[in-house]
Amino acid sequence: MSRAFVIHPALKQPQSQQARHPDACLEEAIGLAHAIDLVIADAIIVPLAKITSATLLGSGKIEELKSRIKETESELVIINHSLSPIQQRNLEKAWEVKVIDRTALILEIFGARARTHEGKLQVELAALDYQKGRLVRSWTHLERQRGGFGFLGGPGESQIEIDRRLIRDRMAKLKKQLEQVARTRELHRKTRRETPFPVVALVGYTNAGKSTLFNRLTGANVLSMDKLFATLDPTMRQMNLPGGGKIILSDTVGFVSDLPTELVAAFRATLEEVLEADILLHIRDISHPDSEMQKRDVEEVLKALFKTAHLPENVVEVYNKIDLLPPLPLGEGWGEGPSLSESESKSPHPNPLPRGEGKIRISAVTGEGIDQLLAAVNAEMAKGFFTSHDYTLSLEDGKSLAWLHAHGKVMAQDIENEYIHVTVQLSEENACRFESIHHVESRS
Repeated sequence: MSRAFVIHPALKQPQSQQARHPDACLEEAIGLAHAIDLVIADAIIVPLAKITSATLLGSGKIEELKSRIKETESELVIINHSLSPIQQRNLEKAWEVKVIDRTALILEIFGARARTHEGKLQVELAALDYQKGRLVRSWTHLERQRGGFGFLGGPGESQIEIDRRLIRDRMAKLKKQLEQVARTRELHRKTRRETPFPVVALVGYTNAGKSTLFNRLTGANVLSMDKLFATLDPTMRQMNLPGGGKIILSDTVGFVSDLPTELVAAFRATLEEVLEADILLHIRDISHPDSEMQKRDVEEVLKALFKTAHLPENVVEVYNKIDLLPPLPLGEGWGEGPSLSESESKSPHPNPLPRGEGKIRISAVTGEGIDQLLAAVNAEMAKGFFTSHDYTLSLEDGKSLAWLHAHGKVMAQDIENEYIHVTVQLSEENACRFESIHHVESRS
């Protein structure tokens, strides 16, 4: 496995600007590198007063790092920041190793994780968009020294031989194919609307536990690992709620801070599943020290994708990984309650759990709080999706009764002579559909 040297340039921010802690940023960069099985030879934070246009870092720091990179026998340097093509080229010349930035690293991960035809198309489009400005012939000596790295390939002869016009043509072809994917998805969504069952989408920061929760709720076998971006391809499953209703649960790709614009554009078709959802479950890793900043990043990505994002209006916020929180003093719990008092907010716990309204606390691993989560989803369904209807059916009309049980929540049944009186909760669409197909009118 390749040995990587990870560098996080910590730019000095005005006190008025909220920023992530450099330690958390470096830890996330290391996690991204681990996601493609790199060996971390070393990882450091480099304070920056300003960005140097030619090399990002100052000349003194570049020389200092050169010896350290050689000492650790690093084959690859990862800069946890975006690099211009010139900055990347100059750093590679100075350090005599391959250098990639945060965007390239995330593209590497997406390239390794994509499984479906759609996912591969999206990653290829994003990679070509990223590469097209980096075809510089002076890099050929690097390719002679070593092969390309991973999915993106090297900057040498194999990439240089690609004509820019051919890249543009390939990108145009990929966009047409993805437009067809978007049309196919729209047909699927149209079919679901006609069914219809409410769609509940899991959204959140990468590695927040969405796939683990999805598997627990649906019994599916979606890839679930303690790695960033374990899930790329969206998965949907129908599931029954405890009260008898049915929903379609959607697992989506996780978000990350500074998500490359190439990926935001390429994965728009996939993320449109989020826009179509009736309810969003915002899954948060409440044990993470940067949980609040991760929440902000999720909201920013959604707003960048969709001008009228559902977040935070149509959302149930779910605090996951409560099993990783430190134990509270005897007699206290992580359950519902009032907001933290001043004394509570100064507790020794590194990440005290807020106790506001509309927050659900769960552990997708242990199952704690899952019943409360499903009850909350049931309550959301009842608010805007299900209304009560009374129907009188013939006892011989078993087909209609079976349809009501399959598509709604039967609350009561009362047999009188040759008829059965049924009280059932149905969505507005299903109520209209039932009355149209079975020629029955509601008595509600």
